[in-house]
Amino acid sequence: MVNKKNLEQIKLGFTPTRRNIFSADAAIEFANKTRAKLDKLGVNYVDIKDVNDDGLLYDDEGLAKITRKFKEANIDGLFIANENFGTEYEVARLAAKLNVPVLLWGPRDEAPAPDGSRRRDTQCGLFAIGKVLRHFNVPFTYIRNSDIDDASFSRGVIDFIRVCNVVKTFKHTRLLQVGPRPFDFWSVIVNEGELLEKFGIQLSPIPLGELTSHMNNLIEKNDPRIEETKNFFREWADIQIKDDDFTKVAALKLALQDKMKQYGCNAGTIQCWTELQREIGILPYASEALLQTEGMPVTCETDINGAISEVLAESATLGEERAIFADVNCRHPENENGELLQHLGTFAFQTAKNKPVLPPSHFVFDYPGSAAFEAKDGNYSLVRFDGDHGKYSMLIGNAKTCQGPYEQGTYAWFEFKDLNRFEAKYVYGPYIHHMAGVRADIVPILAEAGKYINVKPDYFDPIADKVVAYWYGDIDSIIDD
Repeated sequence: MVNKKNLEQIKLGFTPTRRNIFSADAAIEFANKTRAKLDKLGVNYVDIKDVNDDGLLYDDEGLAKITRKFKEANIDGLFIANENFGTEYEVARLAAKLNVPVLLWGPRDEAPAPDGSRRRDTQCGLFAIGKVLRHFNVPFTYIRNSDIDDASFSRGVIDFIRVCNVVKTFKHTRLLQVGPRPFDFWSVIVNEGELLEKFGIQLSPIPLGELTSHMNNLIEKNDPRIEETKNFFREWADIQIKDDDFTKVAALKLALQDKMKQYGCNAGTIQCWTELQREIGILPYASEALLQTEGMPVTCETDINGAISEVLAESATLGEERAIFADVNCRHPENENGELLQHLGTFAFQTAKNKPVLPPSHFVFDYPGSAAFEAKDGNYSLVRFDGDHGKYSMLIGNAKTCQGPYEQGTYAWFEFKDLNRFEAKYVYGPYIHHMAGVRADIVPILAEAGKYINVKPDYFDPIADKVVAYWYGDIDSIIDD
């Protein structure tokens, strides 16, 4: 179960609804049961008890009050609880005004009374609400008609909160772009205007010199945070580089952090080679690793869509898992479905299987400033957000770690169900060789979030039916044991 503190970052507007033809008392009863369950789960929600005597939505007067209240509260998602049959046009009008993810659910109906009467008719109302939401062009998420204590309800609400976090984070993403892309990396070309126009994603470009001059200024002034950062590094890693270089690594981390804060960014990218090495004499990867560790993803080769991929992956876990960000490099020498994912040190330290090392150099670049360790074993979800010609999608799926040869830098060997199929997805695109991953089952979360951010899920394995089954509550995980 998710940490309740992490649930608090998302605020839901709780909207129980009824229709007059069915029992108002029954609707109030089940609305209160729903409230009690949300309280038990630790859900952060805005209630509507004050809008009328019932604390339910069923008329225009209540609609106006609820709309105003939810907008003032700046909710991140709308939870429509259909407590008897529901007033489909009122909840659809509300959802259309708010432009946030929508969750639809209703408690399972009781058996008819001995005289053949029924108090509610909730399931039939769900069908009506779903149809009217479609008429209003409102995308929505559905939890199957179930008892309040059914596991599918609790999981569905929490997963919807994860979806809301993905949508909220994605729509408010601003990326620090340090330097233009390296000339040789044509694959990381992006359309800045299109990212802004389609998704609201903003870039904050600065030249390399603005970063490095700030870094050097921190060193010249002997900023006390440098020694604090070095001590933080020592807590995580075995430091095998000269102290002067270590000071630069810490100062570069602080400079990136300061610039991200200055420009209001939640993630970043950097032109990591080769001018940077000539200018400051170190690689940026260990600095990036510490930023990743602290929840500020920074990617290499000015890979903007890669940084977005990391933001998507981590937000789907509510920040409970840190991401790896890796090159998809080469096939396993023995395992026909094995593939190497590695980089010069950009993985968050929390992902390390063994104690991280800051080595003197790396075989690709003979400079200090990389990091080295193997990632933890387990089942991972992998994601690549990308696009071209105005169309965007997320390549998503699962893979598990496997044994493989030692590799310098940060790395993991992954076994795929069908590596040929995965490879074909990458070759045909629109994806490139960088991918984010977390040790969690987030594929259904990202797939569902895609409907709210207008980004199509693209599975590298034929798992679409399993994702649907997951949301209906028919299976607990799409990852095979």
